Amino acid sequence: MLVAILTVLRIQSLTTDHPFKNFNRPGQILSHGLFVYIRIIANPLPMKNILITLVVLFVSLTAWPQDKPAYQIFTGDGNDVKYSKMMKDLEKADFVFYGELHNNAIAHWLELEITRDLYDENGQKLVLGAEMFETDNQILIDELFKGWLTEKKFTEDCRLWKNYPTDYKPLLMFAQEKKIPFIATNVPRRYASLVASKGLQALDSLSAEAKAFLPPLPIAFDPEVPCYKNMLSAMNGTPTPSATAKPAMPSTMPATMPATMPAAPGMPSAMAAHSGDNVIKAQAIKDATMAWFMNKYYSPGKQFIHYNGSYHSDNHEGIIWYLKKLQPNAKIIVITTVSQDDLKKLEAEGKGKGDYVVVVQSRMTNTY
Repeated sequence: MLVAILTVLRIQSLTTDHPFKNFNRPGQILSHGLFVYIRIIANPLPMKNILITLVVLFVSLTAWPQDKPAYQIFTGDGNDVKYSKMMKDLEKADFVFYGELHNNAIAHWLELEITRDLYDENGQKLVLGAEMFETDNQILIDELFKGWLTEKKFTEDCRLWKNYPTDYKPLLMFAQEKKIPFIATNVPRRYASLVASKGLQALDSLSAEAKAFLPPLPIAFDPEVPCYKNMLSAMNGTPTPSATAKPAMPSTMPATMPATMPAAPGMPSAMAAHSGDNVIKAQAIKDATMAWFMNKYYSPGKQFIHYNGSYHSDNHEGIIWYLKKLQPNAKIIVITTVSQDDLKKLEAEGKGKGDYVVVVQSRMTNTY
């Protein structure tokens, strides 16, 4: 009986959240076990009752999970990795992409934490940039940072996403506080809509002033790049030969976009109104523009952190396909975000999407 009691107590001492967690030395466990044993001997009970008591004690002390993590980080091939080890790798990158799920609270929190920690290491070497700000609004960001524009006027004049106050303002304010550049990298949505409607060639008719907000034209476009090919297949409801399941639509699109954002290419209304080929070309002009303006504001010795929807950087495609043409020797690290019920292992669908994959509990509260 004493052996059974000691076994129960020893098991509980290994449970991190258990009241007996401090019983790590054999003497502590033995003394407590003897106390329980003497109490049983002094107040004899039928053996059946004693066994029931031990079972109830064991079950009650192991009924609750040891912890309840909200996320887990994995390498791209599915090995779990510590945040600190990932950060050591990120410190050495020229470009860091954080591929978010736009309404995921953990992703937004980690974006800011990673940025803070990289600033602690690299300081003024940092340059921040984001899909959520369009290139023709760069002047507004610059004037805000210089104090020429009030925050109220900035929010009125800049085409901000609905979740800007909670999810992107902290990043912008951090850059302002630390006096590091924040770059609006995305194509103005009116030009993406133009491409979705009339194709890439429609950009040629724009004025020189308008073309200043775009990469040099014509942009390279390869419909065989998997992210564009899979996007088109998903729109058409047809699988690709390499896909193990139906291609997923970009996580940056349908349901995850802020409800008050004007319709833009890739969202349901645009898909309904335009041909599939032009919709993926609109996606490409976004990727090409983001890559061009990242490269424009990058110089050797700097580190550029970019925040974007995961589909724009998953599998080192999208933006990175264009960026590699401009910076073929750059060290690029991609973090992507996926949602799963089980955080213990990375599911097959998430493997390879990024150099690091942040798996968030699927029940996590969304920001919208």
